[in-house]
Amino acid sequence: MKKRSGGLVYSTEQGRMCPECRNPVNQCDCRTPASPAGDGIVRVSRETKGRKGKGVTRVTGVPLAGPELKALAKELKARCGTGGTLKDGVIEIQGDHRDLLVSLLSAKGWTVKRAGG
Repeated sequence: MKKRSGGLVYSTEQGRMCPECRNPVNQCDCRTPASPAGDGIVRVSRETKGRKGKGVTRVTGVPLAGPELKALAKELKARCGTGGTLKDGVIEIQGDHRDLLVSLLSAKGWTVKRAGG
């Protein structure tokens, strides 16, 4: 993406202006996260690497972004009854909950595969 130097930062007609897209800040669309591009398959896997033997279930490839993905992570953690996190578009749920997560995600209408062992 090409950086622009200078330009209109404030206008008395519309208030603050975005230096990237030159629209008013409340109408700026250049900072909204786009949906992640993928192959359309949600993958559910288990990983223990770097966790001292403790396993986590990773959910990757979910076609959501921003607050929708965060809400899905919260819902999955609640349904599994465990903790977890959302890192770089990957949902991590503590413990091995692959079977439950596959059924929950396929009920939402996505193509879901178990990845790994």
